[in-house]
Amino acid sequence: MPIPNLIAYLNGQFAPLDELSVPVLDRGFLFGDGVYEMIPVYSRCVFRLDEHLQRLARSLAQVEITNPYTLAQWRALVHDLVARQPFEDQSVYLQVTRGVAYPRNHAFPKPIVLPTVFAFCDPLEMPPPQHYTQGVAAVTTRDLRWQRCDIKAISLLANVLAKQEAVNAQAAETILLRDGKMIEGAASNIFIVQNGVLYAPQTSELMLAGITYDLVIELAQLHEMPLVLGDVSEAMLREADEVWLTSSSKEILPIVTLDGRSVGNGQVGPIYQQMLQIYQTYKATVMRRAQ
Repeated sequence: MPIPNLIAYLNGQFAPLDELSVPVLDRGFLFGDGVYEMIPVYSRCVFRLDEHLQRLARSLAQVEITNPYTLAQWRALVHDLVARQPFEDQSVYLQVTRGVAYPRNHAFPKPIVLPTVFAFCDPLEMPPPQHYTQGVAAVTTRDLRWQRCDIKAISLLANVLAKQEAVNAQAAETILLRDGKMIEGAASNIFIVQNGVLYAPQTSELMLAGITYDLVIELAQLHEMPLVLGDVSEAMLREADEVWLTSSSKEILPIVTLDGRSVGNGQVGPIYQQMLQIYQTYKATVMRRAQ
């Protein structure tokens, strides 16, 4: 597949995406030794940039990679990159690896090498309208990932395999289960509704709290919707009246079948419809306005 001729960024230089390359000895290539961030952009307005950059900084600190830029430098980079793209709605991808080192060694390189910084934008394409009005399917699988899923690491093989389970089942997402509890999706967070109450797993080292996850919780609290944050058992998931997935690229989608069985009555639920309206109003009045 040809690479789009979009302007990207690598180690201080802007250039066409298809002209950029990194050395084969980069530890991101050899070990998956790095972290990343995805940031949605609406009408060229970068949504919650500081929150995304704070999460990136936290991930870098957790894996002991020195943050290569100040907050002001990151902001300038993202805004400059967004301005160079021909499309209004965008998805900004930022990646920082530990850098290029020889010989290949699991331990951190000594002396310390410079991190590799890569960034590019894609058009932000939402799911088709019928996914919001008719819902999507999901499957479940055992969570085989490591114990620090709160770090947004680029080593995503377990997530890739879980996502492919959904693709093979013609589903939109795979929900990960661990020790009898619902954790999150392969590339999303998961909410359920039971008896009019919204439930979501509490943040922990076993899940990555998305910016959309945070926003849905904020909107639920703002509109005084009943909300419980804590453990969500597999049984609660399977008995739920409604199940939602949330992510920056999909926003909020209703899951109406799970492992081939209907969720609730198999229709898009009323609490979801209420939240979707709240979210779309917020998107139009806040997310598409300069932050």
